[in-house]
Amino acid sequence: MKPANIMISGWRLSALAAAVVLAGCAFAPPAKPPASPAPAHYTAEPLPADTAKVDGVSQHYSLGERAVPQWWREYGNDTLDAWVEEGLHNNPSLTATKHTLEAAHQLLRAQIGANMLPSLDAQAQSSRQRALGFPAFGPPTNLYDVYAGQLALSYNFDLFGATRHGIAQTAAQVDQESYEFDAAKRTLAANIVMAAINAASLEEQVQTSERLSKLAHDQADLTARQHNLGAASQDDVLSLREQAASIDTSLPPLRAQAEKARHALAVLLGRTPDQAPANLKLSDLHLPESLPVSVPSDLLRQRPDVLAAEAAVHAASAQVGVATANLFPQISLSATLGTEGFKPSSLFTSAGSVWSAGLSLTQPIFHGGELIAKRKAAIEDYNAAISNYQQTVLNAFQNVADTLTALNQDAATLQAAQIASRAAEQTFANTDARYRLGSTSYPAMVLSEQHWQNAKLTEIQARASRLADTAALFQAMGTPQPETLAENTRH
Repeated sequence: MKPANIMISGWRLSALAAAVVLAGCAFAPPAKPPASPAPAHYTAEPLPADTAKVDGVSQHYSLGERAVPQWWREYGNDTLDAWVEEGLHNNPSLTATKHTLEAAHQLLRAQIGANMLPSLDAQAQSSRQRALGFPAFGPPTNLYDVYAGQLALSYNFDLFGATRHGIAQTAAQVDQESYEFDAAKRTLAANIVMAAINAASLEEQVQTSERLSKLAHDQADLTARQHNLGAASQDDVLSLREQAASIDTSLPPLRAQAEKARHALAVLLGRTPDQAPANLKLSDLHLPESLPVSVPSDLLRQRPDVLAAEAAVHAASAQVGVATANLFPQISLSATLGTEGFKPSSLFTSAGSVWSAGLSLTQPIFHGGELIAKRKAAIEDYNAAISNYQQTVLNAFQNVADTLTALNQDAATLQAAQIASRAAEQTFANTDARYRLGSTSYPAMVLSEQHWQNAKLTEIQARASRLADTAALFQAMGTPQPETLAENTRH
């Protein structure tokens, strides 16, 4: 390309940049995402205000309530509270996230100091130099010392907001990391509670399954004795042996799950697996009766994932502002004041004083389309951030809806499982009483207890699901948030 053509392209670029301003276009698009949908209710079908009643207690959905910060205390168990606090203080992954966040804060402070304020540096220099002398005048070479000291001042004028938008972008990224840290804390707390519930449930399932295994073997042994007496067939014995072996086969994986649950809980607490705490009992956990269900607008201000996505939109908006401002002139001021001399004593005399001052202006003219392309790319990144935010909002609504639906069904499942378990337990008690009176056989009594233990196993699983899904709802509601760094920069 000829130099004349380059100059013409440069002036076209400048004219385009000026047109952006003259047309009233903002340097950056709106930092706040567009309005989110406001559903009338979270689920496809409205849920009742209360869940099914189990053990005389039903959970109540407190509509319009804000999120509960330390929601795990609602379970009313001091050991569980202590575990959550231990995990929040000792979990290495959370600690690493905390340090990363603090590093981001410090880098933001460094960026503000480096770009928004003047920089002043003190410089000192001492050198010995050898220079050639003039022909026929004096010695052929000159040796001399040079001493210098000066103060250097520089400042960039942010007329078009490149620096301001850059700091806003960094602040939004720090906010994003802050929300991710908050999400990590709440996820860790929820994982500890769920791991404790899971470990307690699996231990009770192991105990119940071990009892079922013993009953199955007792029944098989009794039938084998009957076979020896001619009162039972070999097929009956083999069938019962197979049933007992089937239960035995399920026990090792169940025990492994129970041990893994304890190991997982220990690691969440920041311990090694050999230091895993003893399991709680499901009966030690009080089921929270009042469940906060925030209105959608409050939910979006409480969910860290939604707020992180909003901060990403703000950062993308600021990046558009940076890319746009880079189309305009960059103005900087520099000044130095010092003294120089050939002897140290001359540094402090007026004869050796030196100074300089200058103002520079740089206007992009031709960069091969780089600056325009970067601005277009920043706009596309902004549009992508808007779409990601909208998807995150939808995912948040779905998360709450799924959790509410699960909780409602958990209550119904537990209610049915408890009715079945109570009926089976009463049937076994009646059968056992008749057996002790001699009015029924031992196999009938064993079979009756097997039915009860199986029903009990289903009840344990249903109770654990209800406790765990309650924790999931508390987590889904998020937590109230303080003002963000990006909001502070706008103020």
